[in-house]
Amino acid sequence: MKEEDYINGRGAQVNPHNRFFKQERVIEDWEGVDEEEEADPRTTFIEVHPKTIVNEVKSPDVGLVYSLNPYQGCEHGCTYCYARPTHEYWGYSAGLDFEKVILVKKNAPALLEETLRKKKWKVKTITISGNTDCYQPCERTYGITRQLLEVMLRYRHPVSIITKNALINRDIDILSELAKLNLVSVNLSITSLDEELRRKLEPRTATARRKLETIGNLRAHGVPVNVMVAPIIPALNEHEIFSIVEAVAKHGAQSAHYQIVRLNGPNGQIFTDWVTKNYPDRALKVLNQIRETHGGTLGDSRFGTRMDGEGHFALNIKRQFALARQRFMPKEPFPKLRRDLFIGDSGQLDLFTSE
Repeated sequence: MKEEDYINGRGAQVNPHNRFFKQERVIEDWEGVDEEEEADPRTTFIEVHPKTIVNEVKSPDVGLVYSLNPYQGCEHGCTYCYARPTHEYWGYSAGLDFEKVILVKKNAPALLEETLRKKKWKVKTITISGNTDCYQPCERTYGITRQLLEVMLRYRHPVSIITKNALINRDIDILSELAKLNLVSVNLSITSLDEELRRKLEPRTATARRKLETIGNLRAHGVPVNVMVAPIIPALNEHEIFSIVEAVAKHGAQSAHYQIVRLNGPNGQIFTDWVTKNYPDRALKVLNQIRETHGGTLGDSRFGTRMDGEGHFALNIKRQFALARQRFMPKEPFPKLRRDLFIGDSGQLDLFTSE
């Protein structure tokens, strides 16, 4: 691979065809007459105005009830991201477009408050970032996630956060207040402690060191932290299972879970291109072992098996992770969030049992 052919700072290096498009722009004249313009490395932000913001999650193996995503698309550029295909619904590619065209839902805080004020609203934990990261770099500019947390605190509503960015430290003042009421938990994603791999695999995320420091800071302020060692990619980062679990436990994480990589739809093409360019010496090994964990394919949509995989490679990962948790993680159960403190539209406490 020529160095000039690689787009630094981006996970995807291609823009796969959008499956919803009937036509596609291609290079027809290799002499240069119809060549594509050079790739623009800049990121575009487009304000959108959804009518609803809280989504019910019906997937039986995700473990979420409600999700809320203030942004569509993600600057982090994680090559494997399962959310990439959702960008196609908006008319963009799951590849570079997913990282370069970010849809910003500036009315999300107002929509959340409108939702919580409904008389029929039933209080259950809302997870911010069920799809794309709420603390991706543009959050520094827009501050939508912070506004959402302010609404959660005002209404005393339980909230869970999924992120892989140290920017969450900015909101430690609100998070600590929520934590005092047992209304918040954080799921921090750590894929690798190897900085060379992280920079290639998820180029715009926080470094492993900053993520570990973030765990310590959150725990120092009473915020419960679960770590997602995800995704585990056979022949690429699976050898780090023990070291990652040990490191996060030393920094205060109370639990850890994992998922095996799955590359549905265009993600298969994106990841294949990426691993071939970055690790040509083991690309086939990586891809073949991923197929082994998903019944012979790179993708997997089967409930019950898509997260953990199947076969002997998946079993080996499962056993390693179980041993790592047994050795390093605390034995106490992860705390459940309260939902009996909710202040609804009436301004009175609504009575609910704790989760």
